[in-house]
Amino acid sequence: MLLVALLSACDQPATPYQWQLPYNVPEPVVPAENPMTVEKVALGRALFYDTALCRNSTQSCATCHQQAYAFAEPRRHSVGATGDKVSRNALALVNVAYNGNFTWAHKGLADIEQQLLIPLFNEDPVELGVTGHDEAMLARFDTEAYRDLFDAAYGDPAASWDRIVKALASFVRSLVSFSSPFDDYAYGGDDEALTARQIDGMKLFFSERLECFHCHGGVNFTQSSKHARQALDLRPFHNTGLYNEDGHGAYPASDQGLASVTTRADDMGMFRAPTLRNIAVSAPYMHDGSVATLSEVIDIYAAGGRGDGITNPYKSPFIKGFALTAEEKEALIDFLNSLTDQQFLHNPRHGPPPQGSE
Repeated sequence: MLLVALLSACDQPATPYQWQLPYNVPEPVVPAENPMTVEKVALGRALFYDTALCRNSTQSCATCHQQAYAFAEPRRHSVGATGDKVSRNALALVNVAYNGNFTWAHKGLADIEQQLLIPLFNEDPVELGVTGHDEAMLARFDTEAYRDLFDAAYGDPAASWDRIVKALASFVRSLVSFSSPFDDYAYGGDDEALTARQIDGMKLFFSERLECFHCHGGVNFTQSSKHARQALDLRPFHNTGLYNEDGHGAYPASDQGLASVTTRADDMGMFRAPTLRNIAVSAPYMHDGSVATLSEVIDIYAAGGRGDGITNPYKSPFIKGFALTAEEKEALIDFLNSLTDQQFLHNPRHGPPPQGSE
């Protein structure tokens, strides 16, 4: 277990968290029942990297959400603590404070606090494996270091699953990324932040010809978003024509997207459009991690889908295909690379807390 002592003045009232955002980027929406504080973020950071949060102490949240990969994982499917394979590709934890929905395909998960219950308590597949071991695992946090952290965050040194979930949610909300070259250009007023080819790629991205922005628009490059100036999702879920198993639109039985939750036929193969921020470092792509490179992603969209999926009757009207020259494709990839935020990927405040006292 990490022996952390990030806070020394535990008898002080909790400190309101200050967002570090460009002046023209709105603040995310935070649930009233879990306000952001510096102390909860610090506790959540310690928990995020601690294998004590796993049934057999073999994994942490950070096992599948690694900072160098935009808090995603460079493999198609994550594997849980007991060896169960998770059916979907691990989503990058980039600006999740702005998400309108969570996981790849679920309309009912609107808060990070709700989503966190899945990796913690899910039984099929087992991820961290808390279910059936919750009381014994709570005892692991009855240490001096954690008592200090819980006391600073909640005014009480006792650990509880409610407090753990709220602290984890606070840390995850703090993972904001708005320091990419694109941000310097768009929000910082630096006309030299993007190359001429990146600007050409940006124009293609926002063109009606390619229509990328219809699914990946807004401040977080996804229509599944909410913030202080936009409380509702615009159009969060899309069928991108990856599969057509039976000629009538079916996705593989192992994962049929939103239809698995709603049981509606027209939700077949619909998945949430993820943010494109830091997309260059979060491969592989798509809900099942079946696409290895950005070049391949563009080829699929240019074709209007993949294989038989091109004729999927449930496919989004925005996935209609387009023609690109080799130079235009390179410009588009260069623009997507401009969304990489090196400060975010290397910010020590997002990384593992130091062992011992600071």
